[in-house]
Amino acid sequence: MKKKHFLWLLFLYVTATLYLAATTPITPHEARNFYASQNFVSLLMHWGQMLVPTVFGIRLFFLIFAYLSLRIFYELSQRYFAKREDVYLSTALFMFLPGILTASALANVGIIVLALVLFFVLLYERRYFVALPLIMLALFFVHEDSIIFFLALLFYGIAKRDKLLLITSASFIIAFIYLSKGIEIGGRPSGHFIEIFGLYATVFSPLLFLYFFYAMYRILLRGNKTLMWYISFTALAVSLLLSIRQKIYITDFAPYVMISTIAMVDVFNHSFRVRLPQFQKWYRYAFYVVVLFLVLSDLALIFNRQLYLYGKERGSHFANRIYDPYFLSQELQKKGIKCYDAKGRAQYQLRYYGIPRCPM
Repeated sequence: MKKKHFLWLLFLYVTATLYLAATTPITPHEARNFYASQNFVSLLMHWGQMLVPTVFGIRLFFLIFAYLSLRIFYELSQRYFAKREDVYLSTALFMFLPGILTASALANVGIIVLALVLFFVLLYERRYFVALPLIMLALFFVHEDSIIFFLALLFYGIAKRDKLLLITSASFIIAFIYLSKGIEIGGRPSGHFIEIFGLYATVFSPLLFLYFFYAMYRILLRGNKTLMWYISFTALAVSLLLSIRQKIYITDFAPYVMISTIAMVDVFNHSFRVRLPQFQKWYRYAFYVVVLFLVLSDLALIFNRQLYLYGKERGSHFANRIYDPYFLSQELQKKGIKCYDAKGRAQYQLRYYGIPRCPM
């Protein structure tokens, strides 16, 4: 990929995230965080709302974290690839993953976790060990399920005989156990294993996730197991194991899994470049098909409002829970209705648009 193509894609990414952040109504998860939570995400949302009193304001700081994550990922890519075009390709694929595009435009803890994890890996690669405990401490308090990250560091520390990393990660894991934080384990086999594959397919796009899964497995067998691979593979493996017995929230695992886009591109390059030109064409065709499905997934996200408005079956649309309360609030305001009783998180969404619950 040439620099000019990358810059055009970067412009499209920034434009798409700004557009989505400004036009997408407040989501059920955002509304609940805004009114019913007292955490770091809620704090950033309220600060943003004070600066820009619109739905864009509550997402302002998360956009900053998204652009920071992209910058750090670009720096990491330069450490893994000798050719500049590979750096551009891995960064472009990363920023247009549907999961990244969505997380960039909405208020969520995932984009904060992503920035912290990438920053940790970058500082570790550069051997700035002094700052690492501070990032680990930030993750410990920001993300309740960051035990996934510390488990990955523990495995990496054991494999590479890094005593400092081993002791530090083990200390945080013990703290998690002592404070009873982290992922709840329980349930019984109930079909969530297939569901988690579907969720990852939406985060990566279907064909890209299949190749990502293959790349993780290939590196497990005979590849170079970097810190990024350990973090991604641990999160992926834990999510799949837990999904056998319980429902998994993809947002708890996706930030850790998606960072290994670099490894995926590296595996593809090794398979592609060792072959003679006449045998490379099928790899090119496969790459184009994968990118086509990625583009279609991104377009479905960017134009989700239009798809919702002109779709025949709105009730089954993936954005139904976002747009229904928004349009309902507009109808109620036109009719002069000042309150409304809704179910679940929709009540918080209506409250954001000035329609509180009716008094008893």
